[in-house]
Amino acid sequence: MIPPDLVARVRLLRTPSIGPITYRQLVARFGSAEAALDAVPDLARRGGGRMPALATEAQAEREIATVEKLGGRYLSIGQGLYPRLLAEADDAPPLLTVIGDLALLERPAVAMVGARNASAAACRFARSLAHELGQRGHVVVSGLARGIDTAAHEGALETGTIGVIAGGLDIFYPPENEALQRAVGERGLVVAEMPPGTEPRARHFPYRNRIIAGLCPGTIVVEAAPRSGSLITARLAAELGREVMAVPGSPLDPRAQGCNGLIRDGATLIQNASEVLEALRPGLGGVRSGRDLFDHVPQEAAPPEPDEAERRRVEELLGPSPAPVDEIVRLSGLEPGAVQLVLLELDLAGRLDRHAGGKVSLCLGGQLNGER
Repeated sequence: MIPPDLVARVRLLRTPSIGPITYRQLVARFGSAEAALDAVPDLARRGGGRMPALATEAQAEREIATVEKLGGRYLSIGQGLYPRLLAEADDAPPLLTVIGDLALLERPAVAMVGARNASAAACRFARSLAHELGQRGHVVVSGLARGIDTAAHEGALETGTIGVIAGGLDIFYPPENEALQRAVGERGLVVAEMPPGTEPRARHFPYRNRIIAGLCPGTIVVEAAPRSGSLITARLAAELGREVMAVPGSPLDPRAQGCNGLIRDGATLIQNASEVLEALRPGLGGVRSGRDLFDHVPQEAAPPEPDEAERRRVEELLGPSPAPVDEIVRLSGLEPGAVQLVLLELDLAGRLDRHAGGKVSLCLGGQLNGER
């Protein structure tokens, strides 16, 4: 018997225009995914747009059955074993699908990323570093890509490794890493945000990178060219207040420019496992539980609903250029909860874009571009 709450959570998250931020605001305001689903039509109507087509129970049940057939399970934010550090991120995935050893989520972890076309020396270093970190009690988290990711997983396979993928649990990318992904699922843990059957696209990889950074108190970049995905992961880690570490390389090698630039900009230079553990030590304590971080606000605690004049005031402060939500709250003179409700209504009506850094803008032509 599939739990009704899980069906409701999958339905809510798979509804077009409802991403992690909107999902969390809906559940926080209405107390459950089931109540949020009931509220969506009225919220979209008040936002002045067309109601999004809610995912059906049958669609959700088919997805859940597929995950179970693969040997996987769901982790819901605020419940059970959802990763506590990842839950700190504002755009943390409300649902993860996983295959493997869930106990790894309770152990100290460090992320390791780098170039897909990495040098042989960098791969050898990454494999050795991952092995030593594993021997010293740390789980190594990476993205199951070619190059440094592959070396990191191989080095930590015996001691504990987590692979975060950009597609669904049943998709192997790159294809040559199918055997490695299966091995990580059997002896470590494979984590996916996307539903089964999702082929990874370019836009999925930054989402995957935020999970890698979010799972760990620190991220190591072994080799990376400028403007690479590894530097995106490092930036996301820094934005979360996590430790960013980099392995220095020759200035003559373009693949080392990203790491050398990170060190120049303040990342911790590391050359061995001892230096990694030393860099991580200040940030190992004081992390709240993921269950504490998910604010299930009961309905009676919700702020009063804004009237039409207040709704117009918020909408008039919005435009095509992204603006910080805090600034909209300040200029409107309204309670933050009232402003957030208006933004939620506009979002569900397809009239709002959400941007990085807590910024929002009105959609041009009413088209929603997404929130992540």
